[in-house]
Amino acid sequence: MPAETCSICDRALDLHNRHVRFTLPDPVVDTPANELAAGSWMSHASARESVMMQVPNLGAFVRALLPVALQDGYRVTFGVWVGIHPAELRSVFDAWWRPEYRDLRLTGRLANAIPPWGLLASPVDAEVHDDQHTPYCHRSDDPLLDRVLHDEWPHTLVLDALTGSGRPGCGE
Repeated sequence: MPAETCSICDRALDLHNRHVRFTLPDPVVDTPANELAAGSWMSHASARESVMMQVPNLGAFVRALLPVALQDGYRVTFGVWVGIHPAELRSVFDAWWRPEYRDLRLTGRLANAIPPWGLLASPVDAEVHDDQHTPYCHRSDDPLLDRVLHDEWPHTLVLDALTGSGRPGCGE
């Protein structure tokens, strides 16, 4: 049975509401040892499962969700890494599995380039919307990232960029 297609872009509808999860922060991908560099720490056994990590000489990183609204009510949600000040990692860790998590606020820099815009190292604020999910990116002092977070985008712009991104460490 053929998949239903979108009346706007002719793509299969199941490509529209999707989650794209970056395995590693881009600065970590770009180093020879990746997350396995001596002295690195991750909250879980692998980078894919982890919600926090710290890599010497690169910094501390926390998972967040970056939702991008597509026209007609569709959404692509990127599972990104946000670089935070290393001194804040302990307090984030202490709150993560406790009731205080619901009040967690993060201020940092986007640690993944988002297709098609890029935006690596853009300032971003994230907060917990649902205590069963990682924090959501909700605002930025960078005008383009703030638009990405609050505007609706054409299907072809975002979905074409995902098809051709080929970025290591980025998967569904």
